[in-house]
Order: sequence, then structure tokens, then C-alpha cells
Amino acid sequence: MTIDHKTLEAQLAGVATLVEAGHRGALVARALAKGDARLTADGALAVSTGAFTGRSPKDKFVVRDGVTEASVWWEAVNGLSRAQFDRLLEDAVAYAAGRELLVERLSAGADPAFRMAVSVITESPWHALFIRNLLIRDPGHAAPMRATILHVPGFTADPARHGTKSGTVIALDMSRNIVLIGGTSYAGEIKKAVFSLFNFHAPRQGVLSMHCSANVGKNGDTALFFGLSGTGKTTLSSDPERALVGDDEHIWTDNGIANIEGGCYAKTAKLSAEAEPQIHRAARAFGTVLENVVVDAAGIPDYDDLSLTENTRAAYPIEALAPIVPEGRAATPKTVVFLTADAFGVLPPVARLTTDQAVYHFLSGYTAKVAGTERGVTAPTATFSACFGAPFLSHRPHVYAELLARRLETSGAQVWLVNTGWIGGAAGVGRRIDIASTRRLVTAVLDGELEKVPMRIDPVFGFSVPLAVEGLPSSLLDPRANWADKAAYDVAAARLRDLFEENYLKVEPLRQVAE
Repeated sequence: MTIDHKTLEAQLAGVATLVEAGHRGALVARALAKGDARLTADGALAVSTGAFTGRSPKDKFVVRDGVTEASVWWEAVNGLSRAQFDRLLEDAVAYAAGRELLVERLSAGADPAFRMAVSVITESPWHALFIRNLLIRDPGHAAPMRATILHVPGFTADPARHGTKSGTVIALDMSRNIVLIGGTSYAGEIKKAVFSLFNFHAPRQGVLSMHCSANVGKNGDTALFFGLSGTGKTTLSSDPERALVGDDEHIWTDNGIANIEGGCYAKTAKLSAEAEPQIHRAARAFGTVLENVVVDAAGIPDYDDLSLTENTRAAYPIEALAPIVPEGRAATPKTVVFLTADAFGVLPPVARLTTDQAVYHFLSGYTAKVAGTERGVTAPTATFSACFGAPFLSHRPHVYAELLARRLETSGAQVWLVNTGWIGGAAGVGRRIDIASTRRLVTAVLDGELEKVPMRIDPVFGFSVPLAVEGLPSSLLDPRANWADKAAYDVAAARLRDLFEENYLKVEPLRQVAE
């Protein structure tokens, strides 16, 4: 028998007790009664994800069929046969027998023309609350697409029987939009499964799906912020002078941009009220889910204690922030910002990119890890993630890059590279560019101040660098001038350029495959 959304839900209803999840307060009560969560002093729900404190990319699978075979980026994801997937579903339904499952009926995609109704069926109350906080709290009855996610963290896959690599599995059937997640309690897998579905379907309809944040100025000008972890994407897009559209996932259509989600999944490591007041306040709200945050006996979170993981998180509805764009939609972007934290200390704090340069840097998705942030990292290390989100791409990178180029050329949006990293030397020698200077540069970019200032062409990277920005010392804009040893800068800059080119050669051949 062919399994579709109705069939799957009917099978589950036949063996388990399906309960409509209800409001946030009821989910908090259920989670507390189950004993796998506790309230903080402020009313947030503190939870532990157990052994898995992050995603399991090696355990992600996509069903190979006539729809996916020629288009999925198989170099980055495992394949699974339809028979293996159906066997997984069959065994997961058997696991659910006699259990109570909560059903969340939500939607993803704020653009009515490209919306997906999402039913999440889970055995865990706090996971139901998590995804309720993060998706759009509307069942999307009129949505043109539908997805069902069966989330059973207590279910363990059998590699011999199911074709998986371990007992953990995140399996996506793109043709039927059915997802099975088992063997992990890390809630981010649910969120990113929805994004992976969008990343598959959107490009097939000429829609660009993006791992970025977005905000809107008082004059209605839209800006996008791309960047890997630690580059300042969430911090810089949360601006009291600009309304937040969304902090992580968007689509770009002929009508403008739209948030895929209805909430935020913010990192809380070292979170402080002084540096990030909005996020700090949202993390304390009733119903916010705090993942792997250490909480003391009095119920006070300690955001500096990273003994469980550095990947501590807070999941809350976007309404916990202000100002926001409540409808989750905005006009075609005027400005696109690529954020990087260059720990080598050679990139300028701001540079303007041509469309071709923008595509190159989009395919590169560069930042740098700093010594000490991960085990074994003893010196600045270049990190490249295609389209600033390689783990979530469903098609090959050039599919998204070519859509971006088309959108940039049609819209006339300007693209800027903003370095939030080091200057005057590599990390450990130079200094981190202060947040006040970065905010001033971003404001100058968004307000159009830099469109008429004199520029120089960087001799190593070829992009345009402003010679002056009002309120900032001109020396800040010339990284070479800040190095005591200019020859050492030249060596470091050439080395970073070579790392870019080496990485690009790994991505570029995929263009011919896609074509």
C-alpha cells in the first residue's frame, strides 16, 4: 500500500493515541509532568537533548526516486530506497503502538503562493513546544504544499534492516514530503528538515531559498544578512532601528522575500543583557525552550557555563522580539550583506562586490574558526560552507548561486562583504573589530552612504573598498596598514586567496553536473 500523509496518520491513529497539541501552556505542563524538562525562575522551559547536542549530518538520508535522482546533491547526503524508507515508517509506526503522540498543525513560508502546511507528530511534549515556537502558528489549510514529520526520538533504526549508518536517522522523502526522525533528541533536526524540504522544492519553481536573516528599515528598504556561525548574523540583523522579518531562513520570489519560519533559534553561549538585550529578554519568556543551558538550583540559567555543549540554544516565537514585521514578508532586497569573521586578519571590514564576486563569495561561504573554539584547532582555520548553509542544501550549490545572480541582476541589489573578525594580525596577535565599528559600517551600507564615496580596488581579492567612512578612522578600512609586518600581511593575504581558490575548485565542477 502506498503511504501518503493521510495513510500515515491513519496508521498512527490505529495503534497510538493522537492528541492535538494545544496551546503553549498545555505543552509546558505536559513536558513538566513527563519529567524531561524544568522551569527556570522566569518561566522558560529548560531541557536536555541527551547524547546529541547538535545535528547528525552523517545520518541524514533522502529517498532516491525519479524526482530526486538527477537533482539532489548526492555528494552531500545519503541515498535511501523507497522500500527502505517505507520499512522505516512501518517500524516507527510499530514503535508508536500504545504511546501518546502529540500533533502540531503548523505551516512554513509566509508567502501564501509558496506555503507548506506542516504536521509534526511527536512523542515529546517539549519538542512539540519547540516546533510550535519556530514555525508559523497557522495550520495553512490553503497551502499549496503539505508535509508530515514523524518525530520519534526513542525509535532506533537498524542499519541492517533499514540501510542507515547507525540507530539515528533523519530521512526525507521529497516526493511525498514525509520525514522520519529517530534516535536523536536534538530538536534542530525538525527545524532543518523543514528547511531541507524548502531547499528542494523552491528552486524547482524558480524561487531562491536562503539561509539568512532579514530586516526592513523605516523607509521600507529590505536587507539580507548571510553568515556562518559566529559572524554576527543574528546580532547585526536585530536592530532597534529596523524591523526584523526573520533571523534564519527566507525565500526570495518575484514578490519580494518571505520568512520561512515564525520563530527564532538563537545561540545563547555567553549571552548577556548588555550585548544582546532583545535575545536575552526573549530567552527568559514563558514558553521559550532552552536547550542544554545549565540552570542552577534556584532556576537561574548560566549562559557562560558551556559544560554540556557550546551549542546552547533558545527557541522562541518571533513575537518575543521587537520591532518585527508581523506578516513575515518584505519588498525585494535593496542590500545583501555577506558576513565573515576572518581570523587571519587580512580582509577589510567592508567591501563592495560585483555580481560575479557575489556569486563567488556565495559559493565560498567563508569564515574562520579561532584557536581554542574546537578541540584540535590551534591556529586560525578557514571554514567554507557553500551558500552559507551547505548542510541544508538539497540541490547542488550552483543551483542556488545562479538563482541569486538572477535575483541580483533583476533587482539591482548591492552586495557587501562585512568582516566582523580580526585586524592588525591574525587572532592571537591582532584585535577583533569592535561591534560598535561594525554596526557603524553596516548602517553606512544600509543607508546608502557608501555608494558615492571614493573606493580602492583590493590588489589581492579584487573587490572595492571604501577609502573613508564618516565617524571611523580611515586606517580601519586598510587591513594591511594595521599590520606591523607588511610582508607578513602579504603572505597571509595570498594564503587566504589560495584557500578560496582551492575550495572553489571543489565546488566549480559541480556546475557542469547540474547543467
